[in-house]
Amino acid sequence: MPSALPLADPAPADGLLPATAADGASDRAFGVYLHVPFCRVRCGYCDFNTYTADELRGAKRSDYADQAAAEVAWAARVLAGSRLPARPASTVFLGGGTPTLLPVADLARMLAAVREHIGIAPGAEVTTEANPDSVDAASLAALAAAGVTRVSFGMQSAVPSVLATLERTHDPERIPHVVRWAREAGLEVSLDVIYGTPGETLDDWRRSLEAVLAEDPDHVSAYALIVEDGTKLARQIRSGGVAAPDDDLQADMYEFADALLGAAGYSWYEVSNWARSAADGTPDPRHRSRHNLAYWTGEDWWGIGPGAHSHVGGVRWWNAKHPAAYAERIARGDSPAVGRETLSVEDREVERILLQSRIREGIAVTSLAPDARREVAGLIADGLIDGGAALRGRLTLTLRGRLLADDVVRRLT
Repeated sequence: MPSALPLADPAPADGLLPATAADGASDRAFGVYLHVPFCRVRCGYCDFNTYTADELRGAKRSDYADQAAAEVAWAARVLAGSRLPARPASTVFLGGGTPTLLPVADLARMLAAVREHIGIAPGAEVTTEANPDSVDAASLAALAAAGVTRVSFGMQSAVPSVLATLERTHDPERIPHVVRWAREAGLEVSLDVIYGTPGETLDDWRRSLEAVLAEDPDHVSAYALIVEDGTKLARQIRSGGVAAPDDDLQADMYEFADALLGAAGYSWYEVSNWARSAADGTPDPRHRSRHNLAYWTGEDWWGIGPGAHSHVGGVRWWNAKHPAAYAERIARGDSPAVGRETLSVEDREVERILLQSRIREGIAVTSLAPDARREVAGLIADGLIDGGAALRGRLTLTLRGRLLADDVVRRLT
């Protein structure tokens, strides 16, 4: 969750949504994102809305679970008051920050609030992010008992020098232990890694990928390092103290990852995400991140917590950013939202292409505007989309297209 919030209209005090938000809602999935904005240390590359202990300015971690639970109750009232159909959450995602810095009892209380006020559907995917040094066997077992079904570990790298550049604090040798503990608790496991860190070599990246595959996870996320304005890393690069990421090397790293993961039985289902393959060689739906797929396919979700974003039926809003400001609004019984926008038809179409083009199923060619359809032949000729799939009616990215996904979107919009 980026730390900067967009400019838009003020959010209404009652939080009620326009009548158009209910259109087609019964056909859309509903998810809940629970943002936990706390970290032990701030990593130099991170632009997420997170806070260390000395940045809280009076907000207390110990109060946070009750504040989040209060917003969950508020969300249920707003949805009902806006005449949205009752939809239990098909996915819940505890993200951050580092959710597992909070006691398991606090996270369980937040999930219990979702279960009580919104509902959690049978078979729902319930994920928590975790740093490898923020959990142990007992806490993972307790999370599973509270209803968590999946854990996403922020591994980032298996190479100590790369972790040091990223200012990650965990010991890479801890990864096998936390994965084993998660398995023993009955949890699905995802490992997140970053490539293109300044100073990281292709051999370093190979070591990290081999360490990932040694743990046989259900899911792998691999993200290119992006230098965000305002971060410590951006300042280091501007001052010349650290080299900027090399775009060509990052492309080589992506291609290497796709080849290595594919050979090991994983299939890409979104540009930066791979799931264990099913028998037919396609990504097994049971191992995809259903919550993130809901973002990419334009479903509805409510984001709980400081700076959290929500989207329901083409209406997007976001909460007060700082935990203290968020806490004050919750204590007064006010809406925590500070900004809102209703997307135009044109905005929703651009967003649809931006997001759905990134997933393996792609976009129906017939759903594109005439000008966009005229671009399809050129995209095939440039090797950016799969010609055979296009003839069958789907616009799907090739490996080259995944590397140049932004260019594909520009040409289609």
